[in-house]
Amino acid sequence: MEVTLVFLGRLEDAAGGAQRIIAVEPPSCIANIAQSLEPDLCAALLKEDVRFALNGALVQRHCSVSDGDEVAFLPPVSGG
Repeated sequence: MEVTLVFLGRLEDAAGGAQRIIAVEPPSCIANIAQSLEPDLCAALLKEDVRFALNGALVQRHCSVSDGDEVAFLPPVSGG
């Protein structure tokens, strides 16, 4: 199955781009997908302050994904 990964903020730099489409074996969860990526990127994605969205809804890292889903990795933001 294919899943679209979206990297926002500083995670885009770590991933080398804003988006990737990857093939994953079912069943799979967000944490498993992150662990299948490059070690440095995996470490950045699984930091405690990173949040996850599945098809636009905030979810936990152990949420299952399905074919065609979009997983967004959301770093903490600050502003003024």
